[in-house]
Amino acid sequence: MSVMVGSVTESLAPQTLNDSTINETTRDAERVRVASTLSVLVGLFQVGLGLIHFGFLVTYLSEPLVRGYTTAAAVQVFVSQLKYVFGLHLSSHSGPLSLIYTVLEVCRKLPQSKLIGATGISYGMGLKHIFGVDVVGNISAGLVPPVAPNTQLFSKLVGSAFTIAVVGFAIAISLGKIFALRHGYRVDSNQELVALGLSNLIGGIFQCFPVSCSMSRSLVQESTGGNSQVAGAISSLFILLIIVKLGELFRDLPKAVLAAIIIVNLKGMLRQLSDVCSFWKANQADLLIWLVTFAATILLNLDLGLMVSVVFSLLLVVVRTQMPHYSILGQVPDTDIYRDVAEYSEAKEVPGVKVFRSSATVYFANADFYSDALKQRCGVDVDFLISQKKKLLKKREQLKLKQLQKEKKLQKQAASSKGASVSINVNTSLEDMRSNNVEDCKVMQVSPGDKMEDATANGQEDSKAPDGSTLKALGLPQPDFHSLILDLGALSFVDTVCLKSLKNIFHDFRDIEVEVYMAACHSPVVSQLEAGHFFDASITKKHLFASVHDAVTFALQHPRPVPDSPVSVTRL
Repeated sequence: MSVMVGSVTESLAPQTLNDSTINETTRDAERVRVASTLSVLVGLFQVGLGLIHFGFLVTYLSEPLVRGYTTAAAVQVFVSQLKYVFGLHLSSHSGPLSLIYTVLEVCRKLPQSKLIGATGISYGMGLKHIFGVDVVGNISAGLVPPVAPNTQLFSKLVGSAFTIAVVGFAIAISLGKIFALRHGYRVDSNQELVALGLSNLIGGIFQCFPVSCSMSRSLVQESTGGNSQVAGAISSLFILLIIVKLGELFRDLPKAVLAAIIIVNLKGMLRQLSDVCSFWKANQADLLIWLVTFAATILLNLDLGLMVSVVFSLLLVVVRTQMPHYSILGQVPDTDIYRDVAEYSEAKEVPGVKVFRSSATVYFANADFYSDALKQRCGVDVDFLISQKKKLLKKREQLKLKQLQKEKKLQKQAASSKGASVSINVNTSLEDMRSNNVEDCKVMQVSPGDKMEDATANGQEDSKAPDGSTLKALGLPQPDFHSLILDLGALSFVDTVCLKSLKNIFHDFRDIEVEVYMAACHSPVVSQLEAGHFFDASITKKHLFASVHDAVTFALQHPRPVPDSPVSVTRL
């Protein structure tokens, strides 16, 4: 937080302006005004976000993310104290890779480090004047009167203020969750956000800079046994006492002493580096989140590191739902329990029935994977059978059309030969001639279009015959099951892609004479299916069952269906 605030104040109130040095008093006063205005703006953002329940962000801060983030923040604090430990004057670095630049500069200037001592030694021996040891310096006594923020700076600070507000909340809630897990209580994220915002808002009026949860002071308080709000109240009273009266006593305290206290109390957070081993054994996906969060925070600083870690963890969730566990279920003997046949040796597949289940919900990102896995686990090349069936039916229709055309040609030839015989026979009576002429006219007046319609109608009637359009009649292999049951108990929602995918599954398996049923759908999912117009004349609620066992029982009572038509329904 201090580094982020410092980078903002230095950009708006630089050390030099146009190669000319600015008066230090004027510069410091301007920086205080910028910092206090920034604090007010940060407080407004945090209070507003708390009131609209922005605390839901905590939902996306998993334990590996929080532990990796706080560990990286501890490293940031540790590196920031090195210049005080060794008494070095370093350049100001901000932005990505600033931590790396700081470490390199410390290593380069390490031979210039100076001897350090405690307050008494420093004052008695004059370490500041003799050895140039950096001390705390003058601390103004008393409280600063309230000052209204400079609203003209709001437009320049709004972007930085929002970033600091979110990062400050993330730091506070991360430490809060860690301590809550240690001591067995729960943190209200929205309440913490409003409280933090009010602290910054009121503090900014009294010329304070934006603050968050102090990692070093929190760890010091916890290590000394302070676990309640009483400890915080007592600590606040001591700080107030130091501000009002005792501040001048710490004037000659070397900053190295304060840095040493902070570094020692960081050991609890730095011990979280051992999470790498524990996460490697427990869950490698969590380890990946921890490593990405730690590396991003170290290299990109707290603001960008938090953004990268949250985005990465969400993307990892999407990737993991794209590759769930698919299984074929079998029945445990003499029970209504169904388990994965690959994992449970006692579970046996029900003859003639396939039960398929996915461990994740089906949505746009994994709908195609779901369909492919279903066809693969069923052991039937569904797409090949459908394509072969279409080819054979098309070939049969072509043969029928050729046969009808041949018959039409023969009928024409017969009609013409019949007309010729009538004209040659002179002994035929007038009535016979008239009747023959009428019949000939009727034959000749049949149009080719009518012939084609009759042929098509006859072809369709023939094709609708059950015996002619089945896989067996076409010489194609039949699936070894007549019913497919989709266990949809893992579905928490359905989108339009899922609806279309389920409909295509119904159509494809019906084309290969397998009836499809759905089981274990939750009520909200059924409502979404109804809203998406999933059910129609061909897919009714009769295909929906409360449990897998109910669907299996029904399927066994209704064996292989007879197809209504050989023509495949168009895929959606």
